[in-house]
Amino acid sequence: MDFDLAEELRMIQSLARDFVKDQLKPMERDLMGRTGDLSDARMFLDEETEAKLVKVAQEMGLWAVSIPEELGGGGLNTLGNCLVEEELAQTVIPFNFGDIPPILFDCNDRQMESYFLPTLNRQKQAYLALMEPGNGAEISVMETRAEKKKDYYLLNGQKLSLSRPGKNYFAVVFASTTHNGAKGGVTCFLMDKDTPGFEVIGDDEKTGWQSQTRPVMRLVFNRCRVSAENILGEEGKAFRLGKKWLPSRRIIRGARCVGVAQRLLEEATTRAQSWQSFQQPISGWPSIQAALSDIAVALHAARLMVYEAAWKADKGDPIRREAAMVKLFATQMLHNVADRVTHIYGGPPYIAGLPMERLCRQALATSATELALELQRSIIANDILKGLKV
Repeated sequence: MDFDLAEELRMIQSLARDFVKDQLKPMERDLMGRTGDLSDARMFLDEETEAKLVKVAQEMGLWAVSIPEELGGGGLNTLGNCLVEEELAQTVIPFNFGDIPPILFDCNDRQMESYFLPTLNRQKQAYLALMEPGNGAEISVMETRAEKKKDYYLLNGQKLSLSRPGKNYFAVVFASTTHNGAKGGVTCFLMDKDTPGFEVIGDDEKTGWQSQTRPVMRLVFNRCRVSAENILGEEGKAFRLGKKWLPSRRIIRGARCVGVAQRLLEEATTRAQSWQSFQQPISGWPSIQAALSDIAVALHAARLMVYEAAWKADKGDPIRREAAMVKLFATQMLHNVADRVTHIYGGPPYIAGLPMERLCRQALATSATELALELQRSIIANDILKGLKV
């Protein structure tokens, strides 16, 4: 196996690294707040600043690199996307190069013009509406219903969305379809902002102390009339949407975990070198050195797993199990890294306003839920039990 990156990938990685270093990291202090009470802290960048960053990314050839070529993007392969996401994850600034939910790759021509392109160009915000109040990420029990009439559906129910609040938005809603009371599977609908009966609660961007936690919006649907033209994909087959992209996305999620862990390691190293106890740097303490070495080993192992799985994906090999392994291991690695960083800091570093505080929160946000991890374990175990070679 050749562990050297192709010249093109090294160039993409270098460009992404320079963008993060020159454009994003200098903004961290302003985003996290400069006042003592953090009243000026924010969760997201303002529209003007974000528009300037988009322009810089476009000039550098980084915009839409993750979008397939057939959809007008750069068509960067899985390994390339991992390299880019690993760099972007090393800052607390929430910015990406035009990455959008791959479920929208299945839009038809009309939906491309109305939803896909406006989302890519930051003209609209897509609210992914899969989770439900009380059920969390448990999708086997879906209370939201879409009752089919003649050429339209009536949607009723509530959803939760972790998407960024926006002024011009639409919802990507998963609902159980019914025909005269009979269930017809789960269908995905594209719900326009101004649809009668559609209400979003808690869509204000948080500032100050509240900006430390990611906003959760409640999407309420009360007899919302949706045309059959707004079905994404086919009726009753919502969970087939974006299926071919899912394994690669798990690998890319692992790359983000690697990126966050890399920044945590750098911050922890700086802390160990600069902090003193009894006029001696704590970097000489055996426990601190053990924590740093454990972080470095786990980070190296996770990075190798990510790169190997991405390499296999780009060769066209089956990667369902490898992708599950990457997501499981990288998530666990990131939690362990955060624990060891806490030790190096001598206690919980969750002090609002410090870069480490936002990084640790980002580490948890980047990680998957326990339910999602159980799914990855199930995928791995099923492959083993089928008698496939480990």
